[in-house]
Amino acid sequence: MLRDTFGRQIEYLRISVTDRCNLRCVYCMPPEGVEKLGHEKIMHFEEIAEVVRVAAQYGVRAVRLTGGEPLVRKELPRLVRMIAETPGIEDVSLTTNGILLADLAAPLAEAGLKRVNVSLDTLDADKFTRITRVGSIENVWQGIAAAEKAGLAPLKINVVTMRGVNDDELMDMALLAKEHPWTVRFIELMPVKNQAPWGPGFPEPENAYISIQEMLQILEPLHLEPLTRKVGLGPAREYSLPGGMGKVGFISPVGDHFCAECNRLRLTADGNIRPCLLSDVEIPLLPALRAGESILPLLQQALRVKPEGHTLAEHITPHGRCMQQIGG
Repeated sequence: MLRDTFGRQIEYLRISVTDRCNLRCVYCMPPEGVEKLGHEKIMHFEEIAEVVRVAAQYGVRAVRLTGGEPLVRKELPRLVRMIAETPGIEDVSLTTNGILLADLAAPLAEAGLKRVNVSLDTLDADKFTRITRVGSIENVWQGIAAAEKAGLAPLKINVVTMRGVNDDELMDMALLAKEHPWTVRFIELMPVKNQAPWGPGFPEPENAYISIQEMLQILEPLHLEPLTRKVGLGPAREYSLPGGMGKVGFISPVGDHFCAECNRLRLTADGNIRPCLLSDVEIPLLPALRAGESILPLLQQALRVKPEGHTLAEHITPHGRCMQQIGG
């Protein structure tokens, strides 16, 4: 088994398949975007599949594909099939902004994708375009409908919560779980290379953070009931919604962090293992892969340097790459 020095077993691998994105969300990247990696620096599908194969031999059983925006990577269903057919892998999921999901939900499901998480920070069309700088919320709703039709369930809606941006919509977002069998998950804003001003009409980034405790206070009228059993391999703390078809969840890396239960490694699009999202430490795998060498010693090295927890409480934040570049 892959275990770190604190005894945590690694069962979950998050893979960024591209550093590119078709949106420009204010909390994720600057308006001009970021410098794109050259094609030769991006992992080939066969290289990603080899990392999954080795990881699965040592206990990894779930894979989540991320980006950037994973659906902009050409022929993604082919990679999904390669991963889904890997012995030991029980679950293949994907996080997407949903813009391209309407056309890809069916082929991804046919290839072996089980579930999708769709990022949706607002229900207001104009606000959506302001937050994403370029996006149309109608494309997201079409993608969600296609995902449901394709059987990609349970569907999860990820909401990055920001004071002065969408905190007035928390109740409406949570009520999506009343009428739909979805899990609506509220995510604390993480200070990862997003502290430059977001632009006119937005708060200063350092003032936008809302803790899980405050979110729960806002949603108190819903009488959410905490689930006594942890669901899945992810970090969310989930609640049932009385009278609702779905659930409400919270991901709180800052206000109530889940480091003690961390069971994951991250693979960046350019072939680095990142032991912790909120640390700049990365172990390069790509040279070994392209030289035909074993990557197991490098995975073990990553486990040796995986920290016990992040340092956000000490106001020490990652400064190397923005969220879009590390598969957040």
